[in-house]
Amino acid sequence: MQNGVSQRTVYFNGRFVPESEAVVSIFDSALMFGDMAFEMTRTYNRKAFKLREHLIRLYGSLRLLEIDCGLSLDEMERATLETLDRNLPTESEDTDWQIMHDVSRGPLDIYRTAFREPLRPTVSINCWPMITHMGGFAPKYASGVDIVIPAQQAVPAHLVDAKAKTRSRLHYQLANLQAARMGAGRWPVLLDPDGFLAEGPGWNIFLVIDGEILTPEPRNILLGVSRAATIELARKLDIPIRETNLGRYEGLCAEEIFCTATSYAIVHANSFEGQRVGTGGPGPIFNRLLEAWKKLVDVDFVAQANDYAQRLPAWLKRDGTKN
Repeated sequence: MQNGVSQRTVYFNGRFVPESEAVVSIFDSALMFGDMAFEMTRTYNRKAFKLREHLIRLYGSLRLLEIDCGLSLDEMERATLETLDRNLPTESEDTDWQIMHDVSRGPLDIYRTAFREPLRPTVSINCWPMITHMGGFAPKYASGVDIVIPAQQAVPAHLVDAKAKTRSRLHYQLANLQAARMGAGRWPVLLDPDGFLAEGPGWNIFLVIDGEILTPEPRNILLGVSRAATIELARKLDIPIRETNLGRYEGLCAEEIFCTATSYAIVHANSFEGQRVGTGGPGPIFNRLLEAWKKLVDVDFVAQANDYAQRLPAWLKRDGTKN
């Protein structure tokens, strides 16, 4: 931060520009149709976590959307690492980062006369300090989360394949709104059209029943990178784990429930559909996985989040001076 202005830099259509200048056109297909693939990963110890896996999923989404972004996967990886390197000096060395990729088809052809240059896909890579994400999230590591089933269902794969990560996510937002009406801070897990648990808006769900970890089949869900990491860790710990159909009944019978996502890694559920899960606190299998996660990324991200929570008010005041 210099003179109250953010020094963060964004990769935008082949150039590195100040954060405030990375602007998407009102005629972009992302705005018109939600026609944009995206990925979000984060750093641990300022190193990108499973960046290659996230980019492989990004390019899979782009193939489904039939978008040629003009960059090979290797070129996108290099641009990502350069974007991160350019932003690291703007924060203290103990700050980790979100890394966001957004790729759209670009402005629609019917509006081409509004542009001086030929139309092309919109490609952006931005970095944001994790202090805002994890500082606000920190209390949930202790309290757990309260999961509910909203009226909104998951979009079935025969309509839009959930394995593609796109900005067409209205059903997620509706689920969030419905869950909020059930109580402040509720987390919605959507059912698929067959009545089975699918996923939350940006996170995957796991149940523990009779000492076995169960997670929804990958039919109508985003195949989370952290989901895959958790499955791998469970197998290394010799904890039985299986993908299967799960419903409200199984959720209510579960001894433990936990959620995974790239930002916070893993968090336990305190309640499901208004009923306490186990003791309401972290269960033994969750605790084993939590420790395995910390070893995997070589960061105690719970302690880090609590530290960020303490620093967040001052950071917001400092970063907000640019406004």
